[in-house]
Amino acid sequence: MESALAGFALGLSLIMAIGAQNAFVLRQGIRREYVFAVCLTCALSDAILIAAGVSGFGILVTKMPWLEPLMRWGGAAFLIVYGARSFRAAWQGGEHLDAAETGRSSLKGVLLTCLLLTWANPHVYLDTVVLLGSVASQYPDRLPFALGAMTASFLFFFSLGYGARLLAPLFRRPVAWRVLDVFVGLVMWSVAASLIL
Repeated sequence: MESALAGFALGLSLIMAIGAQNAFVLRQGIRREYVFAVCLTCALSDAILIAAGVSGFGILVTKMPWLEPLMRWGGAAFLIVYGARSFRAAWQGGEHLDAAETGRSSLKGVLLTCLLLTWANPHVYLDTVVLLGSVASQYPDRLPFALGAMTASFLFFFSLGYGARLLAPLFRRPVAWRVLDVFVGLVMWSVAASLIL
């Protein structure tokens, strides 16, 4: 139980930082668009990465020096483009929340963006594979630690995705979407800057 609680606490503390993935989940939750699929995709991706880290894959990643710069620059490029799209949406405006309005984006496009924000982000690997994997190695039984971290991930993403609905009344006004798009753009570009610098 001790290792499960440690995994849960560390996993939750690492995932709670506002980043590109969390901003995307928040946006989809506010839009009420494919929320379950997005939350499940993020949580399952985290679970796969946590399992890889706890099983020792983190050591392998640190032994492939070419992988880190490739992921860093590729992730930064993607985040710069996605951030620019958010700034353009804020500039153009016109978005609003209409409960009757559904499916403006395709599920395939939303999930592809979600997967890119998850798997093309080197911070995700550092947090889940390397950091969680190295901490898990301190426990004699790593499985409860991994399950605790995975539980934290599922709890966080589904709480964020479905909890975002509480903000729906605010986002009936187009100006709120502009503010959110600027916020998302700033988050994307700040993460990209941290990857580059």
